This record gives sequence, structure tokens and C-alpha cells, in this order.
Amino acid sequence: MPTIFTRGAASARGFGLFGAVAGGAPGLWSWGLGGSGQLGLGNITSYSSPKQVGALTTWSKLAGGYKHSLAVKTDGTLWSWGNNAYGCLGLGNTTNYSSPKQVGALTTWATTSAGTYVSTAIKTDGTLWAWGRAIFGALGLGNATNYSSPKQVGALTSWSKIGCLGVHTLAIKTDGTLWSWGLGGSGQLGLGNTTNYSSPKQVGALTTWATLGYGNRQFSSAIKTDGTMWSWGSNGSGQLGLGNTTSYSLPKQVGAVTMWATVAAGQNFSLAIQI
Repeated sequence: MPTIFTRGAASARGFGLFGAVAGGAPGLWSWGLGGSGQLGLGNITSYSSPKQVGALTTWSKLAGGYKHSLAVKTDGTLWSWGNNAYGCLGLGNTTNYSSPKQVGALTTWATTSAGTYVSTAIKTDGTLWAWGRAIFGALGLGNATNYSSPKQVGALTSWSKIGCLGVHTLAIKTDGTLWSWGLGGSGQLGLGNTTNYSSPKQVGALTTWATLGYGNRQFSSAIKTDGTMWSWGSNGSGQLGLGNTTSYSLPKQVGAVTMWATVAAGQNFSLAIQI
């Protein structure tokens, strides 16, 4: 089940069957399924309680994918570990690693997100980068080629937030516009159809998107600057929160509340926090 945590100044979000958190107690901690080394503990053992990953206290941002993990340190370096199918660790190979490995030598990474063998990150200059499995166009690079090292998505320098949701991705630009690409078969791209896209497409024309939901490959959610929550995609279990089980390929407002702060998605369920 997906895990999403925020604690102190550091944050973590997850997609796979394991958890990780940074902040509060110093250092990085992980637990759950470890069969691909995704816990970063130097082994492939699963643990049912948190274990500290090394002794460093400089972890800032975390992302848990299906079987791999990504992290940004306070010095702006990017790190990865776990299952490396399709090169999703960004290390130029397809070797699995059970402890954190630095991705290149740059110190300009700002945030990161991980899906199903898909990895994305934004640099401090606002550029967007992707690597790993390109099925359904999930990397946003306009092709179906897998890459084992980060590749820039377009030439824009205005990307602000990124969320990998299995094999589709959502992103918000600094101007508040919402963009999506990858698997669209359930309408989860919010583009009014069920088409897959291999490059970013704008979702509507609004410039008021603030926060992305994280966690599921078949539906999507986001919060606007006015505190309203919106969802779209597959809805067989009522996971969109719209009072029905109808699927939608365009964003639909969830109720009339304007105090939503955070939203997260699991396997056919959703969680959200009001303020």
C-alpha cells in the first residue's frame, strides 16, 4: 500500500509496498518490503518496524516507487536505490542496489518523484528530468525509449511540482497550470479522453493548481489555490469521492469544501487533510 509522510522540514511520498521518512528524529528510516533492496539497508530483507538507513542527517526529499527509492539531500545531490529495471535508478545501468547511490555529480536537484520503474525530478533551475521505463510515454520525452540516466523533458524552466503515479505523471508549473502525460486508459490524465500521451499536455486552461495527489496509477487528484479538491480517472470503488462510481476523464470537484490541504491516493481509495 502506498505511504505518504511529511515531518519537519523534510518530506516523503511513496507508491510501493514499503515506507520511508526523513525529518523529526535525525536521519532516514525505512521499513516494509525489502526484496529489491528498496529499503536502502544494504540487504534484501523485509522489516516490520523502522530501521535507520546509514547515519547521515542530510536527507531532504524522498520518493518511494514500486520497488525503488529516490532521495534529495540538503546539498542538492540526488540518490537512488532498489530495483533498477529499465534503468529507473538513473545510474547508467540496470543493476539493483540495496544502499543509496548518487545519481551523477550535480548539486542542483530540488525535488523528485517515483512510479512503476519511472523516475522524475526537477532541478533548482526549473527544468524537468525523467528516466526509466517509457511504456505508454510515461517519461514525457515524446518516445517509447527507456533511459538509464536522467533526460530533460523539453526545454522549459518553469516546472514546480511533480508526481509520478505508476505510469502516468502530473506536474504543476510556476504559473499554476497543470500538465499530464503517460497512461491515459482510465481518463487519469484529465484530458477528456482515454488516450496515452508521450509528452506533457495541459489539463484545461486554469492557472490555479497548487498541490498534487500521489499514489495510484488509475486515477488522479489535485488541490487548487482556493482549497478545493478535484479528482478524475477510474472510479469503480468510489475512490474519486464524488458520491458515485462513475469514471471521469476531466477533473471534477469533490464536494464544496474549500479547506483541503493535502491529498493522497492508495489502491482504489483516497485520503485527504483539511485545515
